[in-house]
Amino acid sequence: MTTVSVLLTLHIPSAQSLKDKRAVVRSLVERLRKRLDLSAAEVGLQDDTRRAQIGFAVVSVTPSMARELADRALRFAEQELIGRAEIINTATEEHVLRD
Repeated sequence: MTTVSVLLTLHIPSAQSLKDKRAVVRSLVERLRKRLDLSAAEVGLQDDTRRAQIGFAVVSVTPSMARELADRALRFAEQELIGRAEIINTATEEHVLRD
């Protein structure tokens, strides 16, 4: 079994309040969960008006399938954020569990 965890740091220049920021973050998290069937949440920078951290994780039988789904989720996030926010940093960790 392989898990791939991804941490995205976002810059949301148009956010004037935490409410504006949460609208962008909540939308992305919900779409990642529903469209790609993976775990996602806002995991950091909750009190920063213009920056956010979103984490998501995928689990698969093979490392290549886990990486492929994580890459697809990253591309999906980039597309969803066009005109709303930009990804300023990405951190990825992969863990392989063997018998």
